[in-house]
Amino acid sequence: MAIILFDDKARNTLLPLTFTRPVADLRIGILTIAEKWGKYLQLDYSFHTEKYLQGKFPMVADSDNLFINGSVCPDAELVAIISELQTGEAIALDDVLLAVRLKMAEAKSFLPEVYLPGALKYDREVTRIVYPEHIFKKNDDELRKDFALLTDGRSSATLSSTNTIIGDAFFAEEGASAECCTFSTLNGPIYLSANTEIWEGTNIRGPFAICEHSQLKMGTKIYGATTIGPYCRIGGEVNNAVVWGYSNKGHEGYLGNAVIGEWCNLGADTNNSNLKNNYSEVKLWDYTSQSYRDTGLQFCGLIMADHAKSGINTMFNTGTIVGVNANVFDAGYPPKHIPDFSWGGANGFEEYAYDKMMETTARVFARREHRSFDEIEQAILTEVFELTKPYREF
Repeated sequence: MAIILFDDKARNTLLPLTFTRPVADLRIGILTIAEKWGKYLQLDYSFHTEKYLQGKFPMVADSDNLFINGSVCPDAELVAIISELQTGEAIALDDVLLAVRLKMAEAKSFLPEVYLPGALKYDREVTRIVYPEHIFKKNDDELRKDFALLTDGRSSATLSSTNTIIGDAFFAEEGASAECCTFSTLNGPIYLSANTEIWEGTNIRGPFAICEHSQLKMGTKIYGATTIGPYCRIGGEVNNAVVWGYSNKGHEGYLGNAVIGEWCNLGADTNNSNLKNNYSEVKLWDYTSQSYRDTGLQFCGLIMADHAKSGINTMFNTGTIVGVNANVFDAGYPPKHIPDFSWGGANGFEEYAYDKMMETTARVFARREHRSFDEIEQAILTEVFELTKPYREF
């Protein structure tokens, strides 16, 4: 059987984070949503997503296919019910298709809305990622679930005796290293992936996870629930943030209630506000309505899409959305919606010149020997550049 994780209408409300990936490729907890389903079902997975993303995220159908909503995080109860679906059967929660099992012929013409009428009704709660702020808001629960999933039946590696570990919910994979650090699991588990480095003087309060080949610099302060994706370098103060991968926040500065995409770089002393001075609820820019949407949250910081960057001393206001490949600098607060491929700051923006953007992105990829800015990556950014032109009316 093949697992195919499909995008539904949540893909649009998750923009700009989903301009460059399928919904199921979002990281929340320790794993991406797709990796969670793969672990639970012990099967390979692929994606049903936008045409321009299919070169990087192709759909691989089989004679027997289980289509699963990519915005839904698995749990034991949901996995058990979906696993029992027979060919042609679908299951839905209200007007949201959760899963359907199809043969090859139907798989090739799959449309979620076709299978809602007549679908079995699911009457339990699910964890569904519909808006960008859901990623940090629900990260605590997903960290705990992923920790249990990944550590079941395994024993932690031993860290240096120079460290202090408080509590028992601690796990380090072989190759993780730390010296003179404190790890408190009293509020949640801590997971250190292989080949990670926690530098001297770092203090971490769980729940927390750091993925392979990432580093925390000296004196870093981490509050849960925080996830650092693979190949990142992080410093300063971080609270309830998810950094997906290949991104750097190497210096002092505060990052809180935030989501940072891949290939981002935050300049020294970049800070984001996560609480308004009048303590009112935060609004976020919404791509579907082209207006600001109530989040219902009092604490909501920065949402930054892939390839975006900030200069030194950048100040992001409460509830700021930064689009794909935006380059932000200047003194003062920039606007709370910074369109994709923008260049500038509080004093104004212009379009980030396409050729310069591609040159910079190629240089960033070149810093990682195992990643290449190939034709597939270039084609995705080219398509997103064109798709987002209407937002750049400076």
